[in-house]
Amino acid sequence: MSVTVKWGRDRLAFALPPKDTPLSAIRQSLREYTQLHAFKLVHKGAVLTDDQATIAQYHITAGSVLMLIPTADDALHQPQAPSSQESALLATVSTELATLRSTLLPELNQLLAAGLSSQFPAKDYLRLGELLLQSLLRLDALAPERDWEQARKHRKDAVKEVQGLLDALDETIAARKAAGLQ
Repeated sequence: MSVTVKWGRDRLAFALPPKDTPLSAIRQSLREYTQLHAFKLVHKGAVLTDDQATIAQYHITAGSVLMLIPTADDALHQPQAPSSQESALLATVSTELATLRSTLLPELNQLLAAGLSSQFPAKDYLRLGELLLQSLLRLDALAPERDWEQARKHRKDAVKEVQGLLDALDETIAARKAAGLQ
């Protein structure tokens, strides 16, 4: 049995304390977790102002949702650490790049280094091009929120890296075609 606290984009879940727990205990727990000193708690549209009232008096039960709203003083000090969703997106981008670098990059480097003297079949070039394009599309499908600066930059850098590899491969394929090798 838990209670959810909405704080900006974050959702915090905590175990429902006993019914006779005063609101001040919940406030203290949230204060320690969020590092905010002043905030309002709202439940079902009502601002919870009496810290001595119990959660039963406020009708807070399992599944209840509380809104945590920082006051003007603490709104400026809200933590800038990535949210769990932003962290997940960062991890996805990093995983995609790590996979690309470990599986495709060695073979791509061989093909690019060989250039026009390469004895690699044309299908190897096309296969690598297709795999790079798929990676680019997976990165493109990730949509970071507008205020996730770190995730947006990381994704943008990853897209540039993959696009650069794809462009280099396309130039090599074009040169091979021009030389009649493909």
